[in-house]
Amino acid sequence: MMKHTISVLVENHSGVLSRISGLFSRRGFNIDSLAVGVTEDPSISRMTIVVDGNDYTVEQVEKQLNKLIDVIKVRTIPSEELVTRELVLVKVQVETSQRSEVMDLVKIMGGKIIDISRTTLTIEMTDTTAQIALLEDLLSPYRVVEVARTGLIAVQKGAVTIHKK
Repeated sequence: MMKHTISVLVENHSGVLSRISGLFSRRGFNIDSLAVGVTEDPSISRMTIVVDGNDYTVEQVEKQLNKLIDVIKVRTIPSEELVTRELVLVKVQVETSQRSEVMDLVKIMGGKIIDISRTTLTIEMTDTTAQIALLEDLLSPYRVVEVARTGLIAVQKGAVTIHKK
């Protein structure tokens, strides 16, 4: 099995996400990551869906997505042509004596502290999934009390774009 990143342009109105996720569940496909946001055209949203499967499975997913009325365009982006990012927010409970240690670690990793209280630091980092996993691993010796991740967003490298037909 291999991870595939599918970029889908859809009409930006209610019920679209439900119909697309329903298609995946009816077919027994698992979604590893799903991120949705409005594009440069406010009437269109872009969905980035990461699925685990073979080429045949992904081809079937593409065909099923293209049948949905709200779907404008579907493209599976080859892994070697991907530019990806993910956002994570991590809340860590730290003793005062550990604060500078955690702050140095966050700075080295390219993250930033976005909230501080007497007992916690909240960290924000945007990077590749691998770098975010590394940050989470490096923070594991401390008391991580909350993690929120956006899921992967992606575009194709170079001048190639996905746009309305």
